Amino acid sequence: MRQGINLSLHARLLLAASIVLALFLGATGWALDRAFHEAAERALRERLQAYLYTLLAAAELDKQDRMQLPPDLPEPRLGLPGSGLYAELARTDGGDRWHSRSALGLKLEFSARPAVGERLYETLAGSDGKPLYALSQGIAWPDSRGATRHYVFRVAEHLEGFNRQITAFRQSLWGWLAGAALLLLAVQGLILRWGLKPLRTVATDLARIEAGDTDRLRGDYPKELRGLTDNLNTLLASTHAHLARYRDALGNLAHSLKTPLAVLRGALGVRGDDTEKRKVMEEQIERMRELIEFQLARAAMAGRAALSAPIPVAPHAEKIVRALSRVYADKPVRTTVDVGGDVTFHGDEGDLTELLGNLADNAFKWCREQVAVRARRISDAASGPRLEIIVEDDGPGIAPEEAERLTKRGARGDTSVAGQGIGLAVVRDTVTLYGGELGFARSALGGTAVTVRL
Repeated sequence: MRQGINLSLHARLLLAASIVLALFLGATGWALDRAFHEAAERALRERLQAYLYTLLAAAELDKQDRMQLPPDLPEPRLGLPGSGLYAELARTDGGDRWHSRSALGLKLEFSARPAVGERLYETLAGSDGKPLYALSQGIAWPDSRGATRHYVFRVAEHLEGFNRQITAFRQSLWGWLAGAALLLLAVQGLILRWGLKPLRTVATDLARIEAGDTDRLRGDYPKELRGLTDNLNTLLASTHAHLARYRDALGNLAHSLKTPLAVLRGALGVRGDDTEKRKVMEEQIERMRELIEFQLARAAMAGRAALSAPIPVAPHAEKIVRALSRVYADKPVRTTVDVGGDVTFHGDEGDLTELLGNLADNAFKWCREQVAVRARRISDAASGPRLEIIVEDDGPGIAPEEAERLTKRGARGDTSVAGQGIGLAVVRDTVTLYGGELGFARSALGGTAVTVRL
């Protein structure tokens, strides 16, 4: 599929704003032009009416009841040939007819035939080819015998002055609007450049990260971008942490496997009882399995996830407790799950399952008949909102001095109880990965209460 031109944000905003500005200024210019044109035309009509009233005031009937106008009219242009202002008086029945001196040598073709009291405006062309704007009005004039005679008074003026006025206004209007548009576009471009500067900073910082010059976005970004940049930094930190954990896990695993492999190699080379060799080999194989499982569990931890949806804790807690109830079906365990529907975990779903699973498994393993799982949202001024998970049992409990030892890989509280001794170690690493706290206390049920705050 053919793709269109991919414009930058700055170009898109500038183009869109320029189109809107052009449309707005164009509409404004058209409205002002129409308003001025109508005002100028209205002024022209009023001027023609004034000339017409001047003719009416000067007209009178002579002794033979013929309409007469004085040779010198109040408007000097009517007495100046070719002045651009012309007047005509005509009787509707074909009798009296009069032309102003300004119309000498000029033939005017008036087409308007107004009734008495009616005014008609028209545009016409004189014999010189120049356009004129004319006003015609019908007049009823009584003569000396009491009869009424109908006349048409007409005045016309060249449109050259009117058109020059309109042209001058339009040139001035569109010149100013074009200047204003250029100025606004320049200011708009500067504002857009200043407003989009944080995005360019983000792009520059990302380029520096790709080049290896830095490991995170370090600009001072506005609040609208802070959520994006903080999530990107979290994502970058999570990616680096994943790579570091994979490298550390592989390195630790390779180092930890050296000893059991050496023991196996030695056991195979020593002559002796096969039963004793088998026992040594089984112990080392089990130890290797524990090492591999522990290091893989550490490497698989995702850590705080950026741009991820919150995960409800209640369904996972109930699912794990139901599964462990079936696993430990030989023990009469009463379980309590107290997790609100609004309690959520911001991280990887696998980490939440691993954390709850190890804590609950230890509680089921050591309890007598009661296990309680609780979770809630807590908040304080120093650390803000946090997730608190408490898993309790009614078992023998853990002494304070034993708590630190039991969070180390392979440490077990009682070797007679099945297990690999890595559960609390995985919990400790997960809590550390999320920057949380792990605590042990005496439970109200009589056993141990393990508290995790993330």
